[in-house]
Amino acid sequence: MEQHGYHHGNLRRVMLDAALHAISESGPTGWSLRELARRAGVSHTAPAHHFGDKTGLLTAVAAEGFELFAGAIESAGEDFREVGVAYVRFAVQHRAHFQVMFRPELYRPDDPAVAPARNRAAGILAAGGQSLSPDPARARLTTVAAWSTAHGFAELWLSGALADAAEIDPEVYARDLIELAFGHLR
Repeated sequence: MEQHGYHHGNLRRVMLDAALHAISESGPTGWSLRELARRAGVSHTAPAHHFGDKTGLLTAVAAEGFELFAGAIESAGEDFREVGVAYVRFAVQHRAHFQVMFRPELYRPDDPAVAPARNRAAGILAAGGQSLSPDPARARLTTVAAWSTAHGFAELWLSGALADAAEIDPEVYARDLIELAFGHLR
């Protein structure tokens, strides 16, 4: 990354992009703010102005991720199976965000920038669970089961644990998996 981004007032975006790149390379903990500042061509103290510390930067990554995520699953429509596919699609397309968002020990989960989007996404998942559940008393359980299915598959896919992952389309596989697990609940 070039230093001109900072001089144009884009330090926040430049640092977020540098963090996403570093997370893609070495995970959410395998880098330092000093290293990101060096990559971005700015002073090692510059990131502290926008984020305070590494946790602050990861909080910004999580907030952005939850905003993107809520939009992605919301745009999937009313069919909760398609919400599950959108969940997996988001994980594949926004891997670095995904690696941070569901690890609240890495960021400040109650940060005002994180909570609204996270709650919006949770509401979409809860409404979908209610639509799938034949028994309203078990809607929460159905929601967690569906969430676990989509999230678990996404994690297995991203980690490379599925030996045939390179040979299959994750969205097609996710759709088939969700249908297998929840098709009887129509």
